Amino acid sequence: MDIRNIGLDQSEESSLDIYQSKTDEKLPGIVIIGGGSYKQLKERDTERVALTFATQAFQAFVVKYPVLEKKNYQDAKASIEQSFDYIIKHADELNVDTDKLGIIGFSAGGQLAADYSNEKHSHAKFAMLGYPVIKPTLDEKMGIKSLDVSKTVSSITPPTFIWGSINDELTPFLDHVHVYAEALAKNNVPFEVHEFGTGNHGIALANKWTAIVNRDRADKHMARWFELGMEWLQEVVGIK
Repeated sequence: MDIRNIGLDQSEESSLDIYQSKTDEKLPGIVIIGGGSYKQLKERDTERVALTFATQAFQAFVVKYPVLEKKNYQDAKASIEQSFDYIIKHADELNVDTDKLGIIGFSAGGQLAADYSNEKHSHAKFAMLGYPVIKPTLDEKMGIKSLDVSKTVSSITPPTFIWGSINDELTPFLDHVHVYAEALAKNNVPFEVHEFGTGNHGIALANKWTAIVNRDRADKHMARWFELGMEWLQEVVGIK
């Protein structure tokens, strides 16, 4: 595997980590947007997720958007747009099948992933959202100015897979997952929702692999989101 980082803008405030499997055929691609409340990009949501998707024959990419004193919602979103543009432009050398290129985001990264997937010129063919922020209810806490991404859903939004935990007090089901699923349904967008009765917010893959960098937080039941997501990609999106 070839792992490298490329800058996305002249100021080098954002960049893209590339996890490229060496292969003679084009593979599906997944662009990963980590959470962390714009304070940091959590390893649990980024590198370990990328390597896990790589084991499923995906070319994986992690967007390093501006955080801390450089944090800005629109700049973060621009980093995602630049990342997709780079991948599309270099699809041949990256061995990416752009018809099977999607996005996954966790928490605050889920809001950004949803927002990008709803864009008219989005290149995402599917979206996966883990315990996503949907409404701007956490803007003050995170120190940014975002928007209600449920209001940007339209008939061109790609198929979307969402999961979360009923125990999540940071992004409660009714305020976030439910309103987004409702918007998808109203716009006839194919979607699937799993709201687990166990687990909690910020649990990433929910297995030992992420628990070792996430305060030993794991949940065997909630960890099934990944298996379910892979099945969904096969059955709904057509990624074998």
